[in-house]
Amino acid sequence: MSEKKKKGKAIIVGGSIAGLSCAHALILAGWDVLLLEKSSSPPNGSPTGAGIGIDPLSQQIIQSWLQNPHLLQQLTFPLPIDQNIVTDGDKGTRILTRDENFNFRAAHWAHLHALLYNDLPAEIFLWGHLCLSFCISEDKNSVEVKAKCLLNDEIKEINGELLVAADGCLSSIRRTFLPDFKLRYSGYCAWRGVLDFSGKESSEIILGIRKAYPDLGNCLYFHLGNGIHTVLYELPKKKLNWIWYVHQPEPQLKGNSVTLKASSEMIKNMYREAEKVCPPEFVKMMRDTEEPFLNAIYDSDPIQQIVWDNVVLIGDAAHPTTPHGLRSTNMSIVDAAVLGKSLERWGVENLSSALDEYQRFRLPVTSKQVLHSRRMGRIKQGLYLSDRELFDPITSTRDDCEELQQKHMPFFAGVPGLVD
Repeated sequence: MSEKKKKGKAIIVGGSIAGLSCAHALILAGWDVLLLEKSSSPPNGSPTGAGIGIDPLSQQIIQSWLQNPHLLQQLTFPLPIDQNIVTDGDKGTRILTRDENFNFRAAHWAHLHALLYNDLPAEIFLWGHLCLSFCISEDKNSVEVKAKCLLNDEIKEINGELLVAADGCLSSIRRTFLPDFKLRYSGYCAWRGVLDFSGKESSEIILGIRKAYPDLGNCLYFHLGNGIHTVLYELPKKKLNWIWYVHQPEPQLKGNSVTLKASSEMIKNMYREAEKVCPPEFVKMMRDTEEPFLNAIYDSDPIQQIVWDNVVLIGDAAHPTTPHGLRSTNMSIVDAAVLGKSLERWGVENLSSALDEYQRFRLPVTSKQVLHSRRMGRIKQGLYLSDRELFDPITSTRDDCEELQQKHMPFFAGVPGLVD
């Protein structure tokens, strides 16, 4: 073995949390990194986006990347409790399941993105650049990416040993290898919003919501009804993250996103429908939220391959998933960490072996987690499953409710690939 290892160069496409996580992990593994992102600049703490739950393993991984690990604690909110509840008419609210050893933390998407971004070298980013195409060399030792600067239409050719597709569930890089791949629509969408209640801590809305959800501030609430469910938890900086899942035909997507900007008429209709089925305190919170938006909920059947020569998929490009298991961001973070460990173990001279190892570690984990998240969503939405009766939270028994708990997610306690 030579005294000084050859340094590899990775081109990462996608500047969301998956791409930033990959940049951290690969730099730590001794690789040079260049990250392409079509957005013209980082979000800079933008209020857009929504809340995410970070599991204990992802917390450890993120802290291992940061120069000041304590910043993660400062920018997140504890979620020690995972709880499913139902409102049973005149009988009030009943607890279906309660896990007090949940130990997740809640973050706003923009805050976590900024935390990861600010700890990376500014020179690795090419903002405002769209990946047009890529070409793998005949000897499979390098890859050339063509990218267009959206500001002036200049075309750049970039060479490296590795191309990482972190370009989301509608990945254009994945389409090159899997042209017939299609996302699977779940049958329902999610209205989402983040209520900023700073300066309104004693308002009627906030006092009412805290009375209806007394563990808010420590708890991830799933409030189940007949064919719907809502999610509620607190975020740092006086914010509440809420989600309302509703059955509807598949919407017409525009552009490269599963998020739909809602018109004022759509929002008014949403309020009217929510008043029929959601607790009044929840509806008041929804009405007080600026710019609620609509997410179409998709996933995909697990794909059998996430590595082609020196191109690798991570995050939602590798495993589009529904949000019910709080997996999307957490899987992206662990993908990055496992990829970094494999590259560090094998070195650039054995890139093929490193990527084979990454694929071997991640496919069994993410495949099971995607399917389990799908199952959880169908149970909570009262949708058909071949091996159980339709779930009714009003008449459910303790055994019926057992699968609602997050702790039953496959590989919940840990994943292979992170121990040398």
